[in-house]
Amino acid sequence: MSRARCERCLRPSGHCLCPLIPELPSRTRVLVLQHPSEVGHALNTARLAALGLNNAELRVGEVFEDLPELLARPGYRAHLLFPADDAQPLQPYGMTDEPLLLVVPDGTWRKARKLLHLNPLLAALPRVTLEAASPSRYRLRKAPGPGALSTLEAIVQALEVLEAPASFEPLLRPFESLIEGQIAAMGAETYQRNHLKP
Repeated sequence: MSRARCERCLRPSGHCLCPLIPELPSRTRVLVLQHPSEVGHALNTARLAALGLNNAELRVGEVFEDLPELLARPGYRAHLLFPADDAQPLQPYGMTDEPLLLVVPDGTWRKARKLLHLNPLLAALPRVTLEAASPSRYRLRKAPGPGALSTLEAIVQALEVLEAPASFEPLLRPFESLIEGQIAAMGAETYQRNHLKP
């Protein structure tokens, strides 16, 4: 028999994160395209981002048939937050800049690349990247590289560049709580043995 869970944050009822999830406005529209393999992940950070931002949407799939409609939002310029040789570093909005529709693939690097491969329209978008990403707070996953961030962290950092001096730090509160809960569940000794850098 499965445990009762919150239908909003998808956490077990006793560990519901909803009281920690903010409702933040943003000038930027965020569209997260989540690979199906991420949906059941215990640390589903893309869902936390979509719940905490008023101007965000989360779609799950591999092929997005309605991608042309999703990208054609009046008043927004669609850009893909994903590394590439020609990716432009994000810059703060100027006074007259049209805001971005920031498209963020969510999955492992391999799954995210697959989303781009299966959705040529997505791969064709102009790309943007974080010039100097802060270190990840994701203490439970081994990052593939020094600049690797969880989806939620990448979104927070991107918005804080674009919409400076606005702070999107409250989006990280449920994320931090989730990580602390996972560490507590595994026990300090197990965490130190398997996750702390020597």
